[in-house]
Amino acid sequence: MPAAIGVGVSLGAAIIVILLFAPKVWFGLVAVALAIATWEVAKRLRAGGYDIALWPLLIGGQAIIWASWPWGQTGQLTAFTATVLVAMVWKLLAQGLSEAPKNYLRDLAITVLVLAWLPLLASFGTYLVVQDDGAARVATLMIVVVCSDVGGYAAGVLFGKHPMAPAISPKKSWEGMAGSLLVGGIGAVCSVHFLLGNHWWIGLILGPGLVICATLGDLVESQVKRDLGIKDMGTLLPGHGGIMDRLDSLLPSAFVVWAVLTALL
Repeated sequence: MPAAIGVGVSLGAAIIVILLFAPKVWFGLVAVALAIATWEVAKRLRAGGYDIALWPLLIGGQAIIWASWPWGQTGQLTAFTATVLVAMVWKLLAQGLSEAPKNYLRDLAITVLVLAWLPLLASFGTYLVVQDDGAARVATLMIVVVCSDVGGYAAGVLFGKHPMAPAISPKKSWEGMAGSLLVGGIGAVCSVHFLLGNHWWIGLILGPGLVICATLGDLVESQVKRDLGIKDMGTLLPGHGGIMDRLDSLLPSAFVVWAVLTALL
């Protein structure tokens, strides 16, 4: 627990410094984190017998993230589509033209899934920083996710008696979910009002939407790890597992924050 808290505080402090003094560095931080997370997931999938297209994922993932800086959603979509096309050909030619590829459809489908799951969702989080009040929008994302985690953990430890999805994540409870909704909702309302200087009621939409998607993102990764028979995606962060184990709830949350704030602000 001390190691986990120390790592979490250090990462949080680094993000705060970046947003205050050099917001565009956020692109570089996310790009590095996603490259590591993609490597972690690819390594685990390959160990589980899935031969995904690693290099198109790594290079295309970087293109998706960086393309949103100058070209916004057009850049994201173009880079994503181009990477899918490259992956299709990559897997087709993996064994050469003289030999038919094995498990082509399965491995290609998983490659596209990872591409959408990691860099595409993350690119919505990086694009936040180039919008109006970009640093505040990224801060809102981080604050609400942390509030959701803290509220869920506290309520789960103190009151958790009814498992939410025992077959997928035995430690999650409905009481914990209620705590996440309460504290996450408060964090969203305060962030929208004080950081973004906008209508507080937007937080009532943002908070629950983010909490629900963050929880589902965590459950999705838990099920993937169960399918692969592993506990963590990596070991880079003491007390946390790998980079991907910290991003599972942030990735869908980034899309929710982008969608809600773009639509309502």
